[in-house]
Amino acid sequence: MAPTLQNQAPKSSSFILSYPTPSILLITINRPQQMNSIPSAAHWEADAIIQWFDNEPSLRVAIITGAGSKAFCAGQDLIEQAIFRKDPPPTSARRHPPTGFAGISKRVGKKPVIAAVNGFALGGGFEICLNCDLVVASPTASFGLPEATVGLYASAGGLPRVVRNCGMQVASEIALTGRRLTAEEALKHNLINKISKTQESVIDESVEMAKKITMLSPDAVIVTRAGLRETWETASVERGAQIISDRFDRHLYEGENMKIGVEAFAAKKKPQWVPSKL
Repeated sequence: MAPTLQNQAPKSSSFILSYPTPSILLITINRPQQMNSIPSAAHWEADAIIQWFDNEPSLRVAIITGAGSKAFCAGQDLIEQAIFRKDPPPTSARRHPPTGFAGISKRVGKKPVIAAVNGFALGGGFEICLNCDLVVASPTASFGLPEATVGLYASAGGLPRVVRNCGMQVASEIALTGRRLTAEEALKHNLINKISKTQESVIDESVEMAKKITMLSPDAVIVTRAGLRETWETASVERGAQIISDRFDRHLYEGENMKIGVEAFAAKKKPQWVPSKL
């Protein structure tokens, strides 16, 4: 169900783009033979896709998942890393973009991204989830940060985010002992939103969650998301609220979508939103 796009999507060799509805983008990590591990160049492809999504007026929510039934994402392609050790490429070719692993793990961005975790999410795969706005996990999903077991560390933003989400002691056990969490444990520790009914339904249930977002004012979604994330990443709760107020209040209240929403409420009609200009 392709939307009418105003801008052409970036091309990629590692990700498949599809559209469950005209306003929802589904990004599938398409390396199932490599457990959906991501090579260095593909992080920049993902960054371009996510930035395009944020700037494409017809799209409102993105979902990221993995191809196949076993892995969401096994993290960085370590086979490629072993090759790099023997024959190092330029440093720039090995770095992640500023938005982090898969263009998501350190992303601030504008629009919501949902992780539909269809299998294990390890290393950078877990770091993607930790910075997504919502996470739906298959009953067979598992989560972990095993970097220290191969002499690395979770460098794509996962360490501070896992501490923020589930506390120092649980985060320390995950990162320092190689503990892998089941979907039930991840739900218990506030790392995911829900567990899908079946492995096969994880994308459909993520789409249903995304549809709830697309029913709302696109302006309100952008500002509300910014308020949540600013507070999450700012030490002072009040300072986080002030930053969002200063940045967005005037544009929201003077915007067309607020007028549409208020008038529709008064008339007891369904609002017909227009693309956000924020």
